[in-house]
Amino acid sequence: MNEPVIQSLPTDPPAHPAGRPIVAELTLPIAGMTCASCVNRIERFLKKTPGVEGAEVNLATEIATIRYLPDVAGRPALVGAIEAAGYDVRERPAPRADSSRPPVLDVAFAADDAERRREQRDLAIRAGASIAVAIAIMTAMFWPQNVVALTTINRLAFLPATIVQVWAGGRFYRAAWRALRHRSANMDTLVAAGTGAAWLFSTFVTAFPEVVHQAGLEPQTYFDSSTIIIGLVLLGRWLEARAKSRTTGAIRRLIGLEAKTARLVRGDIDTDVGLGEVRVGDILRVRPGETVPVDGLLVSGASAIDQSMLTGEPVPIERAVGDEVIGATLNTTGTFTFRATRVGAETALARIVALVERAQGNKAPIQRLADRIAEVFVPIVLVLAGVAFSAWLAGGPEPRLTFALTAFIGVVVIACPCAMGLATPTAIMVGTGRGAEAGILVRGGQALEMAGRIDTVVFDKTGTLTLGRPSVVAVIPAVGLDADAVLDLAGSLEKGSEHPIGGAILAAARARELGFRPVEAFNALAGHGIEGTVGPSAGAGPGERDRQVLIGSARLLADRGIDGAPLAAAQAEAAGEGQTAVLVAVDGRLAGLIALADPIRPESAEAVAALVGAGLEVWLLSGDGRAAVEATARQVGIAPERVEAEILPGDKAAAIERLQAIGRRVAMVGDGINDAPALAQADLGIAIGTGADVAIEASDVTLIAGDPRLVATSIALSRRTMRIVRQNLFWAFAYNVILIPVAMGVLYPAFGIALNPALAAGAMALSSVSVVTNSLRLRGFDARPATSHPTGVGRPVAA
Repeated sequence: MNEPVIQSLPTDPPAHPAGRPIVAELTLPIAGMTCASCVNRIERFLKKTPGVEGAEVNLATEIATIRYLPDVAGRPALVGAIEAAGYDVRERPAPRADSSRPPVLDVAFAADDAERRREQRDLAIRAGASIAVAIAIMTAMFWPQNVVALTTINRLAFLPATIVQVWAGGRFYRAAWRALRHRSANMDTLVAAGTGAAWLFSTFVTAFPEVVHQAGLEPQTYFDSSTIIIGLVLLGRWLEARAKSRTTGAIRRLIGLEAKTARLVRGDIDTDVGLGEVRVGDILRVRPGETVPVDGLLVSGASAIDQSMLTGEPVPIERAVGDEVIGATLNTTGTFTFRATRVGAETALARIVALVERAQGNKAPIQRLADRIAEVFVPIVLVLAGVAFSAWLAGGPEPRLTFALTAFIGVVVIACPCAMGLATPTAIMVGTGRGAEAGILVRGGQALEMAGRIDTVVFDKTGTLTLGRPSVVAVIPAVGLDADAVLDLAGSLEKGSEHPIGGAILAAARARELGFRPVEAFNALAGHGIEGTVGPSAGAGPGERDRQVLIGSARLLADRGIDGAPLAAAQAEAAGEGQTAVLVAVDGRLAGLIALADPIRPESAEAVAALVGAGLEVWLLSGDGRAAVEATARQVGIAPERVEAEILPGDKAAAIERLQAIGRRVAMVGDGINDAPALAQADLGIAIGTGADVAIEASDVTLIAGDPRLVATSIALSRRTMRIVRQNLFWAFAYNVILIPVAMGVLYPAFGIALNPALAAGAMALSSVSVVTNSLRLRGFDARPATSHPTGVGRPVAA
């Protein structure tokens, strides 16, 4: 199993071209947002601020992500822009000096989480009290049998209804007033208008019942409606807040993987310390069953490490001296010590959490339409409410004022731009979080949306579909020696070589407990091969003697006068399979051939089959020799007409550009430095996480475990997420299109149906909750690597 290397995840924003300053990025938690119109307004104010290059506000996370030029704009200017839009910036507490948690986890998440829990408690208390008062008023309204009794009930209801208006509903009036001062309107405007109209009318009726009676009307009040509306809206926000908090479950689970303490080794003494006390270079001990506290390099001992919680790999990875260990992974068997190399915010876990938080705050293009609509939605609703009031007052049945007021309140209360604002970000949050748990790191909503639209996948070969390192696949002896003898001599001589081919030959020899003979006069022939004197093995009989060994190409042996013809057929066969053939000569005579190849990853064929089965076009681009590339294509199931070999890095990008020119939406999958231009050119760049850092930086999606089957899983996750987004948006829009006319009273002339304001408030609350709940269905997405295995193991890409 190939091991993941998570040393530089794509957490930093891209720099400007040469000659321009680097763009800084700042995230600010915002208080007071209630709907998508709030989001759009804050973004507009931020983008108008000098020095701001881009701004995205997420209603679900209540976070603004701002990219700006630090020489032009600073934090005070950005906070000022948000306040000018009519909203507040919540201050995050500074990291505790004695904290045992990395600052990125302790402050950026935990503080906001505690604030949200306090907000939920407050919403629950105010909602419960408001609903209780409303029920009491409704119950009392059933008692009176005459006008005097009704007037008495109104006077008794005035005080508790007013307390609810001020104490529980005050947040709506403050937010509405602030929006009005900044010449805007939002969801709070609608609630304040509806409940305010009901309370003001009821107060007038209660204070001047004789005026109402002289007008021929009963002193009917709406204290119960104004109170129950506030209670139900607050209840809806409480349910919405609880549901939204579940969308951050992926981050919670990632943070929960972190060890609470570390065992610091000082001389012969082990000391348990908090993670905040661990420094780079410290030696730490980990025992069986314990969690690795931070990232580092193993210095003594060995073990098998379960990395499934971070990479999705099901099989524990063997670790020995010199190997990397990743913080938050689980030690299964042995005891070992390691040297800390990354701590705090630099650990792989902390950087993954930061990346997931960024991805969850990133906005998908489809959301921008909803934000633009929501900005004009509230003013339109107020106009429609005014039209309904005027129409009923002018031409409605008696009591016309009652009908007119009911229609006005119903329209402004039932309209729900918050559902539009939550439709996309909640699904993006759950989708990117679910991907992170499977080792799929998505940069954000834009990348997630694009992944679902991909119709062509282009693979690099080396390190992507193959393991990226040569290995011996065959040893063919010539006359005089057997295969083990050839491998023994070659492996012994290759001990002095640093070439990857030499390492592969030595590894194959050691696997058979060969290659331990002494070597003298070792000589590396740059670009051609190696030669040297290989002595007898330990314990050899008196007949053993030194051997002159030469390893290299057929041309090298021919230059030394050694005939390679006896193995010419084997050389041709190896070349036809895309293998590298190395000849071995002993004492001036051809001794054998060692064939090497870059092994195909065990999962590559399934990865290609899953993509093809989902209707995607799969290509293979590589700079390797044509024979090797075509052999790889045959083994993994890529059609020969979709293979390009012996191309330069720039040619890969050009090949992708040609596909894009004919209308294809292309994903590029690669791992090396030479893949970076192609990853950047593609509509979607997917980096194998075991590859080069520059490839990861250039990508939109990173597969930490290096399993190519996760390409299909990524696309399946995107398709599922975007399907949820479209469902959310449809119901958010359909809800308003259907129910606003009902609230205006269009059904009353034909069917006698009018919408009670309390029912309108309940429907409005449930619309937001239903959107978030629908998004949470993504938590059940099967993120196991996609496969087309006939036994049914795994999951098809289209799921």
